[in-house]
Formats: sequence, C-alpha cells, structure tokens
Amino acid sequence: MVVVVSLCFVVFSLAGALKVSIPKPEYEHARGDNITLPCNFLPNGKPPMVIIIWTVNLGGPSDPATMILTRYPSMTDVPPLYEGRASLALDIAKGKADLKLSSITLQDNKVFSCRVQIPGDDEGTLVDSVRLVVLVAPSKPVCALQGTAEYGQNVNLTCLSAEGSPTPVYSWEQRDVRNTPRLRDPRTTDRGGILSLYNISMDTSGYFTCTSKNKIRSASCNITLKVLPPSMNLGSSAGIIGGVIALLLVLALIILICCCCKKRKQREAEKYAMATPEEGTFADKEPVGNGKRRDSRDEEERSEYDRRVVTDDRRVVDDDRRVDDDDRRSDYTARRSDYDDRRSDFDDRRSDYDDRRSEYSDRRDRYDDRDDRRRDDRRRDDYRNESDRYDEPYDDAEPARPKPPSVPNNKPPRDTY
Repeated sequence: MVVVVSLCFVVFSLAGALKVSIPKPEYEHARGDNITLPCNFLPNGKPPMVIIIWTVNLGGPSDPATMILTRYPSMTDVPPLYEGRASLALDIAKGKADLKLSSITLQDNKVFSCRVQIPGDDEGTLVDSVRLVVLVAPSKPVCALQGTAEYGQNVNLTCLSAEGSPTPVYSWEQRDVRNTPRLRDPRTTDRGGILSLYNISMDTSGYFTCTSKNKIRSASCNITLKVLPPSMNLGSSAGIIGGVIALLLVLALIILICCCCKKRKQREAEKYAMATPEEGTFADKEPVGNGKRRDSRDEEERSEYDRRVVTDDRRVVDDDRRVDDDDRRSDYTARRSDYDDRRSDFDDRRSDYDDRRSEYSDRRDRYDDRDDRRRDDRRRDDYRNESDRYDEPYDDAEPARPKPPSVPNNKPPRDTY
C-alpha cells in the first residue's frame, strides 16, 4: 500500500513539473536575415512570476555562457553586445518565450539556450538548447604553390576560402598542358584543400582547378604548374664566380712575384759580375812600412770600389732605360710602317680606280666616235639616194590620146534628130 501511494505521488509530481522545449535541435538561416528562435514552456498552473533567460555558448560545451537577454516581470535586461539586435516575444498564457535576432552574422553561428525560472517550480526540464547555423556562400578561394617546382621535388597546392558556412568542401581537378583531363597519380593526396604532389616531373605540369563548395553555392580558382629542371640559385652562382675571380687574382699575384724575383736575381748577378775586382787589384805590390799609409790606401781603394759600384748601377739603370726607349721606338716604327703600308694600299686602290675611270672614258669616247661616223655615213647615203632620184630622165611629151570611135556609114544626118 505504501509503494502504491509513493508511485502516485511521483506521477503527480512529474505531471505538475515545469517543462522547457525547443521544437528543433538546429535552425539554418542566411547571413543578414532577421530570425526567431522558438522556446516553449509548460508551467504548473498559472505562475505568479516567470523569469526568461537566453544565453549563448561562445566556445565549446565547457566554456561559460554569455547572457543575451533576461526578462523580469518589470523589466528586460539586454547586454551592450546584443543591444538593439535581441528582443523577446513572450506569451505566458501560451507558454512562448521566442528570441528575435536581427542581421545575423557568422559570429552568431553558435549554440543558444533558453532557461525558464518560476519561483516554487524548480523541478522538470528548466532549460533547452538549439544550434543556429548561419549560411554563408564560400568566398572565391585562393590557390597557391608551396615548394619549388623542379624535377624530383615535392610540392603542395593549397586552396582556401576566407569564409563559408557550413565549412566548404574542397576538390581538385587536373588537366595537362593540352587542357585535357588527366588521371590523378596514385601517390597524390587531397586533404582539406591541400593537394600534395610527390617526385614531380615535366609530365606533372598542367592546369589545376580547385572548387570550394557548400550547400549554398560553389566557387573555384585556377593555378598553372610549370615544372622546370633544377637550377642553381643566385647565392651559389655568386659564390662560384667570386671563387673563380679570387683564384685568378692569386695566380696573377704569384706570377708577378716570380717575375720580380727572377729579374732581381738577374740584376744582382750582373752587379756582382761587374763589381768583381781583377786579380791582384788589392794585393800588396810592395811591403809598406807604415801602417797608417796602408790603411789610407785601403780606404781610398774601398771608396774607389764604391764609386765604381755606383757607376755600374747607374749604367745598368741607363741600359734598362735605353732598352725601354728602343722598344718604344721599335713599336712606334712598326706602327708607322703599318700606317705607311695602309696608305700605300689606299694609294694603289685609288690609282686602280683612276685607271678604270680613264679606261671607261676612253671607251665612251670610242663609242661616241663610232656613233658619229655611223650618223655621217647614214646622212651621206641619204644624200646620194636623193641625188640619184633627181638625176633620172624626165619625159615632157604628153601621153597619146585615144582615137575617137569611127562613125558608122548609116548614121543619119544631124538635122533629122
């Protein structure tokens, strides 16, 4: 008996508990529309006071909710974030507490919750949630290349739309250089708008089209892939050029040093050969009794030797200058002879031209003389023909007149007709 009474009490309590419900778990609306999110509640009897609270979950389910609207019996509180956009359509008798939002944006693409509070009635379903999906067509995607398009490299072709709700789905289409459809390589992967190409070659070159699509509409972009042979970059090329130049400079410096050392050794050898004293020059010819006289003579001989060395050095310098002058003079002579040869060649050509011109003048004079003779002969022949024509005999006698016909014998007299 006690169990039956308890069950009846539980059923009576549930029948009288508050119940908040939203007809659908998800609503879809286009961006910029003015929408209404319904919320129904069934109170226990006629409540003396009803408090309606609409909140939105900005992040995940565990993130704190943000207040959109709170309705008290005497006032309605709207935070600054939703002021002017959010309002409440309340009908307590019918159990309606609908939320109205104007000009929705992608930031409203979240989960909204409706909570109803009635003092003394805190049992049952006090809150329900609904998801708002703001429909936005995908924007024109941007196609880009990641990596170096050279033989044997791996590259990625990326495709991304800046906006789109629901999230767009990306697909790629390939065409070869002749703009005909081409089958995808088995190693190629397509994930989230990223087309990965491995070990590319010249056959990979072509046209690639990416399509971004959701339930509203679609948009596409194109990219041309041109695979080229490997090439050295600017840094490596500059390094190689710099190394070659440095090597050439070092070689030139070594050659210059060797030449200078060789010339210096030759000059020292010449100086030594010229400065070597003759046999017996410094030998004592006769014994000298006084040591000071011998020292003075040695100093004189040494100074004489120094003067000779200086003179020899000057002679060597003069010889070098003389050789240099001779080289310059021979170079000048060679250039002058070359100039004379060219001038003589020009004179020969000019004389040849004059000879040809004189020959042409003589030939023209002969042609003129021949024409004059022919013209004179023609005139002379014409004159002779004319003279012969006038020299022919002329007959002054008149031609004989024909005899008149004879008169017949039976002709009548004139007076008869």
